[in-house]
Amino acid sequence: MNTTFSAEDRKSWMGLLASADDARLADLWRAFDHEPAFDWLRAPEAGGVMVRGRMGGSGAPFNLGEMTVTRCALSLTDGTVGHGYVQGRSKAKAEMAAKIDALMQTDAADTLRAMILTPLQEERAAAKEARASKAAATKVDFFTMVRGED
Repeated sequence: MNTTFSAEDRKSWMGLLASADDARLADLWRAFDHEPAFDWLRAPEAGGVMVRGRMGGSGAPFNLGEMTVTRCALSLTDGTVGHGYVQGRSKAKAEMAAKIDALMQTDAADTLRAMILTPLQEERAAAKEARASKAAATKVDFFTMVRGED
């Protein structure tokens, strides 16, 4: 069992899996081609969660609204537990996320990182850069003209 990851590492890969495109994650998972044996601790189920916000990021909290989330938990045959929490109602995506979370805690972590997480991170970075470039193209530089009456 691989225990050389930090809580921040796990938070990072779980966030990446939760925000990944469903179809792209499914393609990468199929390419990994390793279906682990597991038992459900909590089968995939959809429900609502309250999203809270803060004015200015640090003000008083307020209820922003509700969001649909699908969650599940599973245990591999070696006892490793994986969790999946994804936005929306995709039980398949939550299951894939839980399997990947569990396998990332095993000796399969390096292979999973190379085959699934790294491509997802690269695609996320490219999409972010494309959005930034598109926004930069609309940037307006304001300057003060000297009228020559000085």
